[in-house]
Amino acid sequence: MFVLTVDQIDSQNHADRVEPALHDITRGLGSRLVAPPERTAGDEFQVATEEGAVALDLALTLVRAGDWRVGLGVGDARSPLGSSVRAMSGTAFVNAREAVSTAKKRPARFALVADSSAERLDPLIRLLLTLRERRTSEGWELFDLLEGDPGLTLTDAAGRLGITVQAASQRALTAGLRLDREARDALGSMLTDEGGRIGG
Repeated sequence: MFVLTVDQIDSQNHADRVEPALHDITRGLGSRLVAPPERTAGDEFQVATEEGAVALDLALTLVRAGDWRVGLGVGDARSPLGSSVRAMSGTAFVNAREAVSTAKKRPARFALVADSSAERLDPLIRLLLTLRERRTSEGWELFDLLEGDPGLTLTDAAGRLGITVQAASQRALTAGLRLDREARDALGSMLTDEGGRIGG
């Protein structure tokens, strides 16, 4: 099981962002979660999934938003599963709580804690986050365009952006878009493999 415990940054001085986040996550990932995400404390919420790639992509998306610290816990969940995330328990949930506490102390705003060797992936995910922090707004613009339409070619994207194919290619190279996708695919696959070895 993969559990994200997510903490809003500086919630005392900003509007509550938990409810909008829960709505967006439910709408986008509903069928891929074991239960709808839920608020677990005033400025925190939890998400549980059995898919490593889903957990990773959500963690990356939340950290990118800049409003959250994210702890990813990998471990087991007690059977039978509760009817809601708040009713569930197991080492994945304990690990997620420990992970978000660690994330609060890190510039990357992310940490992974696991029962297995999945924990070795923590520095690799943080390295990916560090590379993403250096991406320009133009790089993110191209990233979002290509990710939003997987069938889109770089030539198509260049046309939509009103730039040459050469400029789009250079922008993709500078932003590390191919490496980003390859890293996410590899890390998501490794997380899923590790989750399967400890029983989901």
